[in-house]
Amino acid sequence: MISVLFAILTAVSNGAASVLQRRAALVVPDTEAMRLSLIGHLLRQRVWLAGIGLVIVAAVCQAVALATGPIAVVQPIFVIELPATLLLAGFVMRVRVPREVWYGVAAVTLGLALGMGSAAPGGGSTSVAGTAWIPALILTGIFEAALITGAMKTRGNPRAALLGLAAACGYSLTAALMKDAMGRLGDGGPTALLTSWQLYATAAAGVGALYLLQNALQAGTLVAVQPMLTLGDALISVLYGVTLFGEELRTGWWLLPELVAVTLIALGCVELARSPLASGNAVPPRSSRVK
Repeated sequence: MISVLFAILTAVSNGAASVLQRRAALVVPDTEAMRLSLIGHLLRQRVWLAGIGLVIVAAVCQAVALATGPIAVVQPIFVIELPATLLLAGFVMRVRVPREVWYGVAAVTLGLALGMGSAAPGGGSTSVAGTAWIPALILTGIFEAALITGAMKTRGNPRAALLGLAAACGYSLTAALMKDAMGRLGDGGPTALLTSWQLYATAAAGVGALYLLQNALQAGTLVAVQPMLTLGDALISVLYGVTLFGEELRTGWWLLPELVAVTLIALGCVELARSPLASGNAVPPRSSRVK
């Protein structure tokens, strides 16, 4: 229950951060794409700094969640980050939430429940044994390089989608490294944590994923980025959980409802990302009160 609670807190913080970062990226010139100067432009915007603050809060909550639960349970819960954020944004901005958004929320929620119930993830160790990280890091690097190379050969939403998937892979790797580092904290205390390479690799992977996400948001619309980011993070994290930590999932005929769940989540994310609330363009209704 602790891991689920902190996973939900992580999802809400990350979802709000994504929307704020998207608003900041909209005013960055196209000429700054895939350049370090992009971060310089963003650092001068308060809305982007607020988003980074939420990213830090999310990182702390995620560390607690991963330390107390399997990665195949924690990471898929993050698919609720966009629905939760849009509903919160509608409440704060006093904007009527459109019916289509409710449909998207229902699809994502139902897909998550169906997927978790069908896959029933569990088990596994708290840390990665032996040299299992070596092939995992090599394959991850090849996958990331292919996505970035493909993104640089295109523009607009296709580039945004590829970079969004690359960012998702980076965040999944960050989560796996973080879980391994937190496992060593439980086994050997603070000294084991501070002397583990996984702790510093977590920071490096997180910064890299954040950089890719900023470029994805700058390259295209949230509709192109969010589904790739949300589903990519969940599915790749499950893959890390199974291959590195020995976590277990149901297979066989259970794959059919799991596929239905993924489809529902994808359709829901697309519908939600199209909402003005996601892009930050929603305008609250004018007050009819006489002044």
